[in-house]
Parts: sequence; structure tokens; C-alpha cells
Amino acid sequence: MGAHIGRRLRKGATSGVVMAAAVAALAASQAPEATPPATDNTSGDQAIGAGDTTSPSGHGSVTGDSPYYTDLPPLNPPNLPGASTKLPLTAGPAEAGIPASVYSAYKRAELSIRSTDPGCNLPWQLLAGIGKVESGQANGGRVDANGTASPRILGPALDGNGFALITDTDGGAYDGDTKLDRAVGPMQFIPSTWATWGQDANSDGKKDPNNIYDAAQAAGLYLCANDRNLALKADLDQAILSYNRSREYLNTVLSWVAFYERGTHQIPDGTGVLPVGRSDNGSRGGRPRPATSLPTVPTAPTPGTQKPKPPAENRPGTAKPPTVPTEPPVTPPVTPPALPAVARVARLMIVANEKPTATTGSAFTGLPRVAALDASGKPVPGVNIRFEIIGATDTRFGAGGTTATVTTGSAGLATSPALRAGEKTGAFTVRATVVGRTLGAADFAATVTERQADTLTRLAGDPLAATTGTSFTQKVQVKATDKGALAPGVRVTAVIVTSKTDTAESADGPSFKRADGTTARTVTLVAGTDGLLTLEPGDLLAGDKAGTYYVRLTAPGGGTAFIDLTVNAPATTNPDPTPTPSPTPSGGTPSETTTPSPGTSPSA
Repeated sequence: MGAHIGRRLRKGATSGVVMAAAVAALAASQAPEATPPATDNTSGDQAIGAGDTTSPSGHGSVTGDSPYYTDLPPLNPPNLPGASTKLPLTAGPAEAGIPASVYSAYKRAELSIRSTDPGCNLPWQLLAGIGKVESGQANGGRVDANGTASPRILGPALDGNGFALITDTDGGAYDGDTKLDRAVGPMQFIPSTWATWGQDANSDGKKDPNNIYDAAQAAGLYLCANDRNLALKADLDQAILSYNRSREYLNTVLSWVAFYERGTHQIPDGTGVLPVGRSDNGSRGGRPRPATSLPTVPTAPTPGTQKPKPPAENRPGTAKPPTVPTEPPVTPPVTPPALPAVARVARLMIVANEKPTATTGSAFTGLPRVAALDASGKPVPGVNIRFEIIGATDTRFGAGGTTATVTTGSAGLATSPALRAGEKTGAFTVRATVVGRTLGAADFAATVTERQADTLTRLAGDPLAATTGTSFTQKVQVKATDKGALAPGVRVTAVIVTSKTDTAESADGPSFKRADGTTARTVTLVAGTDGLLTLEPGDLLAGDKAGTYYVRLTAPGGGTAFIDLTVNAPATTNPDPTPTPSPTPSGGTPSETTTPSPGTSPSA
């Protein structure tokens, strides 16, 4: 790493300039006459007051203001504006190389956050600058195939000696310390901050601060908090200071950001240059500090010893073999892993049926439909969209539930499952959200109205008749139609009245028999799927008062009909007559008639 090891920027050297000028400031601060600045605390940091920055973590900073690496970029940064990762290892200083998995994680986090929060303007070089200062790019890229640091990276116990005092908040789950917290992982999150900001960016089902993909995504979200726009110098400084409240830390990070902006290249995992200088002078344990290869310092030969002979090819008179030119080694570019589909979604757009409607008891014909789009407006397939019915309604999805999940197709579209209205009328909301994200929802204003029928037609049948105290034994059917089509599900009001011109309910006479055995003179009848309203035998009781009555039927939409009812009194019959006796003469007794014997003649 050369003579720049351990040097530090003068306080404020880059705090007042934009990132594009940071390299110049860095070069000035590393001139031969530059001397390390005076420090005002034990760790070499300049403390930042509470009013200088706003931390979204709920604590003083992401790291608990734990130690960081103070090594600065070399004086000969790669002068390659816009350079990509296709440069060979020898194209720039070794410090410009970023381990492939670490670089991939930074780029992936930038892409994800720019799609969800484009106003933040997060550059991946900012993550690289912080990653360099916090962990030396995950200890030179010592990560496994999944991107997890091996061994895990731990800061010193935060015991208040030179940095924050934070007692254990995770039961040692992340840092293995059940008494005090430690900063953990490539981006050095303290456990309590990770509990709020932790991410599962590599979709392995875990939020692991030691995984570079998870940690880089969480760091990017943290830096963008509080509606920051990192293209603005004030917001950029505030974000970095919220990570570690030190002006020297700010200057060091900005120096690396500017260095990486001038160009960088990928190197194999595990081969990154490891930093040496630390803000606590390395006096406290915690973070791994693997051995770093330093330039070999030649030693003077021992007096009296013979100088080693030069190689044979360098001896006078020896012919040198021809030099065969060799190509510099080229590190193949590593393509960052593709973002999961859900991470690419920037917004949900309503495509069709913003205000679906249906009538009671019927299916919605226009179903809610949304499109999942990325930041550039392109569709994102393979995203799970959750549709939810919200509000006081008995409308349900086809399977009978109030929620359903649909996956977007190749065009990024998702359509709600079938919706069927119940018996309740009114407004409610169908809400579409992206599963696993907190993007704004797409809301559909749904409405259920009464089913209508403009015509009610009495099917064939004579007027109904019954005797008082009995029930009507005829079956009655009425067909409901609306604009000539059957009106299944229409709710029709049936009222017993005494005149076709009187809409008031009758005070006596016939009544309807309900299913629970009670009676009423006003009920609601619902048309079946065939559009028919049916009164079965026994559904109408004659009552105790003879006379002429009507069932008045009215439907939403204007349909009306009458059913004539006649209630007869029971028929009356006379009893058998009693025989009348013959009259008796005065003073006598009834006479008897004697039949004379044959051949006898009354006397003279």
C-alpha cells in the first residue's frame, strides 16, 4: 500500500466541496509536508454534535461510533471517468480493485433502491466508500458463495471507552456478546439498528448482517432515510455522519467515494487489499485484521559476507534469452446477480376497471387489473400481487375469501380473481399491493347496487281462493325481467293490501308464513337464477276475515304486479225438520182408525 498508509486528511479538507472535487482535496492533504491533524478524543475522531446530523436508527449511528479504518486512497487514482469493471488488475492501483461479490452487492443495492426511491440518487460508490472504511470491503472479499463473510466480522465491545456504550440488545444472536453490543458484518451494523433496517436482499430467507448483499441493501436504505437526496452535498454529508458521527470519518469516506468514481475493476473474492490503520490505532480487539503483505525492506549485508552473484543471464558476456511478451492478467467481469422480480417493482399502476360495480347477488363483470412496473416503466413479470376486499361488504372472491394472490404474467399484469356481490349494497375498496414490498397500493372503488327489474309478470293461474282459517293451496310464480332479460337475484317487496290503488299494508286478512313459523303481511322475495319469484302452497295464510285482498309486488327498477286473493267464509247448512203431530178434538183423545175385517160391512 506504500507510503500513504496511516495518513489522514486534514479536518474539513473535503467537507465543503462536492464529490467531483474530492480527489483534488485528497491529493492536497497527502502532500509530503502534510502532517496528521490533532485529535480531540481517544479514538482520533472529531465528535459531531446532535444538531449536526439526523440518524434514523434511533441510536447515535449505525455503528455505535465504533472504530473504522483510516487508510486513504493512493495519490495516483485511476484517471478513468466512467470506467467499468472490465479493467484488468494492472489497469490501476490495487486499491481500486473491489472483490467481485462485494462489488455485485453494491451495484445490486443501488439498482434496487433507485427503482424504489429514485429521489435518493444513491450511488454504489458511496456504499463502496463506507464498506472500505468499515471492513476493508468485507476483509478483502473473504465471503462464501452466498456472500456471507467468513469468518464473521465483529467490532469491539461497545463499552463506552472511546465510543458509544450500548448494552446487549440481541442476546448475542448476531455478535455473540450477551453483555454488550458490537458492530457486525461488512457494513458494521449494531444489532439494535439491524433489527430495524435489516434486509434479505439475496432471498435466502434470512436477514444476516454478515451477508454483504443483505448489509449493502440495508445500508443503502439507511443512507436514504429522512427523504435525503444524496446528490445534494448537505444531504450526502448528513447521511455519512449519521453512519458514524466523526468529521474525519466523513472526509475519509468521501475520499474513497471520489477514488472509486474515477474508475475501478473487479478482482476475485478474497484478494482485496486489506487496510491497516484504524481510528483506535488498533489498540482494541474485535474486528479481524488479516495479515497484509507489505513491501519488503532490503537489509544491508553483514560485513564480511560475499555479495550474491547475479543471475547467469545478467553476467557480463552472457546472452540474454529473448523476452516473450505476456498479456496482463484479466479478471473476467462478474455479472451482478439479477434482482428478484419483487425488488425491481417501482410502482403499481391501475390498468382497467378502476370502479368495478355489480348488483346484489351477481358477479362483477369488470375485474380490477394492475401492472407491476419498474423505475423505467417496463413491466415486471413474476411478481405476487395481493388483492384484498376492504370495507363493510359481503362481496367475496370466487373461493369465498376476502384476500387472493395473483402472479403477474409476461406483460406484468395481474387481474383480480372473480368477485361476487352479496346482499349488502354500498361502497367498498379492492386493494392491490406487492407482496413483500411497502410500495403504494392501487385502490379500486367498488360498488354494489340493488338488482333491478322493470317488469314483473304473473304466470298463468286463476285468482287464489281459500276459506278463512286455512291456507292457499295454489303455487304462484312471477317472472322478473329487466330490459327483456331475466333478473336473477332481484329482491322484490311483497305486501298484502286491500286495494290495487292503496299501497298501505292491510290490517287484517291474509298473511305470509315465514320459514320460522311467524307471520307477516310484508316480506321480501328473491328471484332465483331463473328469474322466478315463487310462493309455494302454504306460504300464504287466508286469515280469519273473509274478503278480497291483493299481494302487491314491487321491484327496484319499477316492475310491479298484483296477485288477487279471495277469502271465503265457511258455507252454512240447515238441520233436518222435526215431525208435526195431528190435532186432538176438544175433550177427547186422539182417535184410532180401525180397519174392518174383510167381508164385514158396517151395520144398519
